[in-house]
Amino acid sequence: MKTISASEFRNRCHAVLAEVHSTRERVLVTKRGKPIARLVPAGRPPRFIGRLKGIIKIVGDIKSPVVPVEAWKILR
Repeated sequence: MKTISASEFRNRCHAVLAEVHSTRERVLVTKRGKPIARLVPAGRPPRFIGRLKGIIKIVGDIKSPVVPVEAWKILR
């Protein structure tokens, strides 16, 4: 979590708000070294399903079991 002093926040308010909105990273506002406010992004975070689309690639068959069927018979 990023920390910023109250006077710096007052001078850069719009820039800090835009940064929190775009990066979704929280900001702790302090006065004389003590926390007085926490700035968090509004709304819900992006959906979990589909978040890694375009980042990862699935290779191979993900539907077939990792352990062979014969091994399941032995375990029973």
